[in-house]
Amino acid sequence: MMTVLAKTATDANPTRSTRSPVSAATCLWSTSTSVVLPPPSPCSLHVVHLIVLVVSVIFSGIQPTGIPHLGNLLGALLNWVKLQRDAAPADQLIYSIVGWHALTLPQDPKALSIARRDMLAVLLAVGLDPDRSVIFHQDENPHHAELAWMLNCITPMGKLRRMTTWKSRLAASRNARDDSEVDESLLNVGLFTYPVLQAADILAYRATHVPVGEDQQQHIELCRDLAENFNRTFKGKRALFPLPQHVITSSCRVLSLRDPSSKMSKSSPDLNSRILLTDSPAQVRSKIRSAVTDSTLGITYEPAARPGAANLLSILAACTDEDVPAVAARYADKGHGDLKADVADAVEGLIKGPRAEFERLRKEVGYLAEVAAKGAEKARGLTEPVMKEVRTRVGLV
Repeated sequence: MMTVLAKTATDANPTRSTRSPVSAATCLWSTSTSVVLPPPSPCSLHVVHLIVLVVSVIFSGIQPTGIPHLGNLLGALLNWVKLQRDAAPADQLIYSIVGWHALTLPQDPKALSIARRDMLAVLLAVGLDPDRSVIFHQDENPHHAELAWMLNCITPMGKLRRMTTWKSRLAASRNARDDSEVDESLLNVGLFTYPVLQAADILAYRATHVPVGEDQQQHIELCRDLAENFNRTFKGKRALFPLPQHVITSSCRVLSLRDPSSKMSKSSPDLNSRILLTDSPAQVRSKIRSAVTDSTLGITYEPAARPGAANLLSILAACTDEDVPAVAARYADKGHGDLKADVADAVEGLIKGPRAEFERLRKEVGYLAEVAAKGAEKARGLTEPVMKEVRTRVGLV
C-alpha cells in the first residue's frame, strides 16, 4: 500500500526555500520514510511508505490597463505559459488580474471594466489553462484586501519610503523620462502602500515563488520582510508564511521602438513606440520599419553604443528562442533593412495565433464570466484557511 502526502515547500521548513528559483517549476523532490499505523487487529501490523512531495506555489499578477504590448508578452505572459508547461503535476500556479493595483493611478471606470475582461481573454489566448492554473480577478477575492490591511499595521513607514516603484509608476504615467521629474504631490496613499497589497497578494496563498521583473525585486524583499515580521510577531505552532523567492526567468527586456533608452510602454504618446497584441501584420511591419536604429554599417549587439539595433536583435532572439550573440552574428554583414524585415516576420509569427484567439475570446462574454467565477472560487478556497489562521493569530476571532 502506497500513500502520497502533498505538502508545500515550507511545511518542512517555513523560513527557508528548498529549491532554487530557476528550478521552481521543474523540480519535484521526494523523500521516503516509514510510518506505523495502529494495527487493525491484534495479530497484524501494516507499514505504510509515505512519499512527501515538496510543492511549489507560484503566484504572479498583471494589471488590466489595456491591450498588452510585445514587452508584456515576452517579459511576462509567455513565461507564465512556460511555467505552466514545465511545472510538476503537484505544483500550484496562481495568476491574478490585479484590478486594485490599477486603481492606484487614475482610471476611466468604463475603460477599466473592458480592460479587465480583455485581460482575462489575453491570458487564455496566450495559452494559460484555467483547468491547470488558477486564473482570477484580484478584486473578486476580498482576502487580498483583508490581509493587506493587517500587513499595513505591521509595516514600518521607513520601509515604504525606501520603495522606488511608486516614483517610476508616476513617472511612466506622466511620460517623464526619469524619477527626478516626478511631482511627489501626486502621490496617493494607495500608490504608496502598493507594495503591501502586492505582499498580501503573494502571502495569502503562501506562495513560495514569484516570477517578477527586475523592477519588482525590491517588492519581493519587502514581502519577505513582512512575512518574517508577521511570523515573529504572531507566533503559532509553526511559522505561517514562507519567505517567497523571485523566479528568474529567461525573459527579454523590450525597449521602445522610438526611444530605445526606455522600456516599451502603453503610456507613451507615440503609438509607433510599441507593438500591441492586436496590431495587424501591416501595423507590425510599419512600426518595426520605423524603429530607431543608427547609421553605422553592419549589425552588432552593443546595447550602450547601439541601443536601437540591440533592441531589435533582442526581440528577434526572443521570438525565435535563440541566443542574442548567435542572432547578431548572422547580421554582421547585413543592413538594418534586412534585420527589420526579419524582426517583423518573427514578431508577426509570434503574435498571430494569440491575436486571433484573443479576438475570438473577447466576444465570448459569457464564457469569460464563467472562467472568472470559477477562478475566483478556487482562489477564495485557497486563501480562506490561511486567513482563518491569520485572524486567529492576530486575535480577530
